Amino acid sequence: MDYSGFRFRNTFPNKQNQSERFVFITEWYDPNASLFRRYELLYYPGDGSVEMHDVKNRRTFLKRTRYDDLHLEDLFIGNKVNIFSRQLVLIDYGDQYTARQLGSRKEKTLALIKPDAVSKAGEIIEIINKAGFTITKLRMMMLSRKEAADFHMDHQSKPFFNELIQFITSGPVIAMEILRDDGISEWKRLLGPANSVVARADAPEASEPFLELIASEMQLTAPTPSPSNALEMELFFPSSGVCGPANSAKFTNCTCCIIKPHAISEGLLGKILMAIRDAGFEVSAMQMFNMDRANVEEFYEVYKGVVSEYNEMVTEMYSGPCVALEILQTNPAKTFRELCGPADPEIARHLRPCTLRAVFGKSKIQNAVHCTDLPEDGLLEVSRKHLLIAQVQE
Repeated sequence: MDYSGFRFRNTFPNKQNQSERFVFITEWYDPNASLFRRYELLYYPGDGSVEMHDVKNRRTFLKRTRYDDLHLEDLFIGNKVNIFSRQLVLIDYGDQYTARQLGSRKEKTLALIKPDAVSKAGEIIEIINKAGFTITKLRMMMLSRKEAADFHMDHQSKPFFNELIQFITSGPVIAMEILRDDGISEWKRLLGPANSVVARADAPEASEPFLELIASEMQLTAPTPSPSNALEMELFFPSSGVCGPANSAKFTNCTCCIIKPHAISEGLLGKILMAIRDAGFEVSAMQMFNMDRANVEEFYEVYKGVVSEYNEMVTEMYSGPCVALEILQTNPAKTFRELCGPADPEIARHLRPCTLRAVFGKSKIQNAVHCTDLPEDGLLEVSRKHLLIAQVQE
């Protein structure tokens, strides 16, 4: 449906002439009515204000209001944003100006961290963020030989094909969908030539930190032009109803960690992964996902009526994408909960300044990470995490 001519009477015409605005058509699932409602969302980057209108009833739903939790980089088709506790899916551009300004150059491409670089995932993600990319999907998985062969079908006639398949199936990989203006060419420029020796000599524009990280020639994927890029994305992030590669979860000697939405939006994912690794823990499974309020309430049900900040905790957890981790905990004397620290970052900074919440947390609600409170609940929360992700993806 073309919404370019769709307009409302009550849209502050004088203010619109004075400041730039971007318009999107969004969907919100109303759990009470069990139906999707559509809204026109207007965003004014000049003062960070938003405005919403009900598409069906052609009425103003939200008058123009400043909203500091929405940023220009959040506005792309397919993303989920939260406006005053309503999780909206951006499904279309609302006018041609928005499509030209925000959509014409946006490209998604696949970034694949291969088995021998998974331990350096934190550093790689940090470089990706600093290069202006937004990670829109992320998952750690194990490839079967067939999936690996499908991915590398262009190399089937090459003498190193069997060695390549053996390598990429030797351990977990981390697949990411990354987005930015001219994303494919910018990712290719950031990586440089496939051969790291050639890259150092012939591609000074490639990222030097990337070159330092690359120990072999097979750690990171270079992008491929469309439609091959779309086919590769479908392999790792298949459409609804298709299983895709198996996740890498161990479901033994493990505990659960969720990196909260505020930490993801602030670009802290890479730093937190590095801190977890440097503390001696192994991340054995990882996935980015969005939860709605019902999912979060189910996950946090043990805190209801017990923790006074329960409602604020729920709101934070579904305010944007989060990343769930399975942490291997093989040393009972060194628990992951100790690494996370006290729930209140201010207390953590005084008592245990090197913990994750002390370093990355902002408040008792936005405290960077959720971790399992009781050791015996670790496996239960990991299992529930995977169940909730499956529910979210249905």
